Amino acid sequence: MARSPHSVERHQHRFQKRARWTRRHMMKKTIGIIGFGVIGQRWAAAFLHAGHDVRAYDRGSCQEDDFRKLLPSLLADLDAVGAHKTTEPGEFRLFSSMADAMAGVDFVQESAPEILEIKRKLLPEIESCVADHVVIASSSSALLVSDMQRDCRLPGRIVLGHPFNPAHLMPLVEIVGGALTDPASVQVAKAIYEDIGKKPVVMNREITGHLALRLMGAMWREAIALVRDGVASVEDVDRAFVYGPGPKWTLQGSFISNQLNAAGMEDFLRKYGPTYQAIWDTLLDAELDEATIAAVTKSTAAAVGGRSQEQLKSEREAGLVSILKGVAEHGAL
Repeated sequence: MARSPHSVERHQHRFQKRARWTRRHMMKKTIGIIGFGVIGQRWAAAFLHAGHDVRAYDRGSCQEDDFRKLLPSLLADLDAVGAHKTTEPGEFRLFSSMADAMAGVDFVQESAPEILEIKRKLLPEIESCVADHVVIASSSSALLVSDMQRDCRLPGRIVLGHPFNPAHLMPLVEIVGGALTDPASVQVAKAIYEDIGKKPVVMNREITGHLALRLMGAMWREAIALVRDGVASVEDVDRAFVYGPGPKWTLQGSFISNQLNAAGMEDFLRKYGPTYQAIWDTLLDAELDEATIAAVTKSTAAAVGGRSQEQLKSEREAGLVSILKGVAEHGAL
């Protein structure tokens, strides 16, 4: 249904007013969580830790007892990294009805399965349960907002708010609007994520894979090709990153880190540009055919050794706490 210019203008004004209010008054809010799997639960922990109340809904979910048992450890992780918090965590409730769960919420974080048809049906359902000013953010890792918001009554309030795993600990949230998103909605989401200690990045336009996954994808394509072609093992490829650019890039990113290797960025590009151009000219390509999958799987198994998935996850999250504390104290961004 077409929206009249006056209707669009009225809703744009509402979102802009809401954005100004959010910047001035980041007080305790009520956050709606749609989808209460691994991502939704960790989003809930992050909002609760910052003192916001959380009302969650998951179709067919009966996970409240399990989540309440898990929550103390998630909150302890956030305490350890020094994430923003108030004196007491917010209150949590899990509902069997979306309408009941979304009653009175100030912001919605949707984390349903990564299937476009589900998102396009779900977002209008969420809209019918919340006030017109409420911004709805999707945790989608690959779908475009423009595709998801198409059937919404007020598409201007739909944004992407994509976290990284483990979502309660990792600071990054990627934010972008779709073709019909009001820019003020993006600013509302950014302010809310910053308030709970996240480090949001705002993209100027949509692109498949957003920002960080594209950067990871470019590096990983080369890594897979190097393993496939027998240049190095999975263990040595990962070791090269962990003990090479990894620590410096963790603290300062690639651009600032590289400019410190010369007298500024222009000097770095002029001095080392030919080397990088030679590398770019010979970068490998990778297709995930059966032979490549087999080679990478075999080499990864050798690198993992006898460690279980649970052991590796536990080691990762314990290490992340220490790393993120260091980044919080010494990071450049």
